[in-house]
Amino acid sequence: MSAPDEAAPAGKRRWWRPELGLALVVPALGVLVVLGTLDVTTAASQLGLGPRFFPMLVGGSMILVGLFYVADVLRGGRGDPEESEDVDVDAPSDWRSVGLVSGVFLAFVAVLDVLGWIIAASLLFFGLATGGGGGRPPPPPGRAGGGGGADYKVMVNLFVI
Repeated sequence: MSAPDEAAPAGKRRWWRPELGLALVVPALGVLVVLGTLDVTTAASQLGLGPRFFPMLVGGSMILVGLFYVADVLRGGRGDPEESEDVDVDAPSDWRSVGLVSGVFLAFVAVLDVLGWIIAASLLFFGLATGGGGGRPPPPPGRAGGGGGADYKVMVNLFVI
């Protein structure tokens, strides 16, 4: 079966493709991140990068990459088909893992304010390793706790956030 663009007559390419939908979502999310970051207030005497730096960096990058992606799709660019030797493109999606990883992210958002960063991030690391199939049996909770604690220490001590 051929792709819809290949079936179109010569010189008449369809302008809407699924890739364009994703390409438009990326800069839109970047704009939302930047607008959400503008509401963050900080003390004027704070030294270091501050809590706005990383969200602005990520949001600005999303806008820039998204605009390049939109331009590429509109010019006819397509993603390369999967050519990895260890990936079976005909295999069905593992919806169990998708559901577990989605649930772990939603649970992280729900418990972050209640449990605090170190415990919530530890549960996030443990859940992602388990849901993503990162080894059987899953990693010990102590290793996940070390990841949450190390992440916290780096952000607080190194970046003065």
